[in-house]
Amino acid sequence: MLIAMPDFPSPDRLFASAQPAPAIDAPAVAGPGEHAAARAIPGSEFPGPYGVGEYAAALRRRLRQFARVQLVGELVNLRAARARVYFELRDGQGAIPCAVWREDWDAIVARAGAEPQEGMQLVVAGGCDYYPGSATASPSFSFSVSDLRVAGEGDLLARIERLRKQLYSEGLLELQKALPLPLLPRAIGVITGETGKARDDVLAGLARRGWAGRLVWAFAPVQDRHAAPQITRALADLASVGDVDVVIVARGGGSLADLLCFCDETLCRTVALLKVPVIASVGHHTDRTLLDDVAAVSASTPTHAAEAAVGVDCARARAEQAHAAQRLSQHARAAVLVRARSLASLARAPATHVARERSRLHQQLREMRAASRRRVESERELCTRRALVLGRKAGSTLRDCRTRRPQELASLALALAGHDPQRTLERGYALVRTADGELLTSAAAARAARDVRVRFSDDELRALISEQ
Repeated sequence: MLIAMPDFPSPDRLFASAQPAPAIDAPAVAGPGEHAAARAIPGSEFPGPYGVGEYAAALRRRLRQFARVQLVGELVNLRAARARVYFELRDGQGAIPCAVWREDWDAIVARAGAEPQEGMQLVVAGGCDYYPGSATASPSFSFSVSDLRVAGEGDLLARIERLRKQLYSEGLLELQKALPLPLLPRAIGVITGETGKARDDVLAGLARRGWAGRLVWAFAPVQDRHAAPQITRALADLASVGDVDVVIVARGGGSLADLLCFCDETLCRTVALLKVPVIASVGHHTDRTLLDDVAAVSASTPTHAAEAAVGVDCARARAEQAHAAQRLSQHARAAVLVRARSLASLARAPATHVARERSRLHQQLREMRAASRRRVESERELCTRRALVLGRKAGSTLRDCRTRRPQELASLALALAGHDPQRTLERGYALVRTADGELLTSAAAARAARDVRVRFSDDELRALISEQ
């Protein structure tokens, strides 16, 4: 997408102003006395030899003669120096380095109201430029930008955002965050570049924590287009090691183009499905990749990633344990001393304690004897009193029996005589019973029995009743 700029040539006139390329003026060849070592190749069809500086200056003049044009592409690798601002423009077919003088860049930002960001689609205007370098500086080619406009969000950021939404809809952004992070891992896997500074930062962070576990390194490229497959393979290798408790993916930051490998879909899906927590540290707070969204923890620097992997400050914990052990030892020593003093005081005067106990036992023995005597005397007196009382009661009872019992027997004899049936028979009454000895109390019962026995005072007769 192109955005027309008022003072830029239209796209159909991009190369209309380009003139036929003039031949590079051949600089004067030094004489034999000036450059004794510079000699032409015998039989060569090329002119020369020329001095490098002269040829570089001629090349710069030729490049600056190219037509000034407009370019469109995505902004990557934006970085600012003291005098100039450098970045790259890229599309699907190539890339070109660009440079803007700092005052021009400030004017462009002030006019646009916001500074262009990584991944934005830009339209820039300018022409080719070349820095010839020197004996101590390297040469460089750049597209000297005099003006630029933001064309819109680049395809790169749009693709990343679409992939982020897809991973979110599939629930892959939460799988790693649900895994528990070990408080004190025994083994930590680290994926980083073999020669990068991230390796030293991880070691420094672990050293600051005082961690002394096992570190498993998996070196892989962390920038080019082959980085994502190799990082994915390294993750699978570390996950296959059974005792690795957490994995750190570290890089020292960079531009969006440098971190593009950490937005790879296969890499992100592999991290989301791992059963080992992954800590991502591939940039700073402003450089957030898809790996930061998928990983269990996103750290700003490799040092912070190492500190996040080890949740305990081992050095401080060791110091606290040593302090607690020292306090426990002091308390134990104090307790031993107190008890030793108590035992010493007891050991110095055993006779005193024995005499005290003997005196106490003697006193108790005397009290027991006195109490026993008092109890025996009181019981003897009580028995004597009871015997006297019982004697008096027995005598009175015997006297009563001798006078009262005959009278009672006489009265009982009179009562018995009054209720004796024989006395009743002697007065003229008779007792009628059946042959079986059953008493008959009515005439009807006697008639029914017929055979009866009649007892009188002197004898018993058998009778047969004939009256019906």
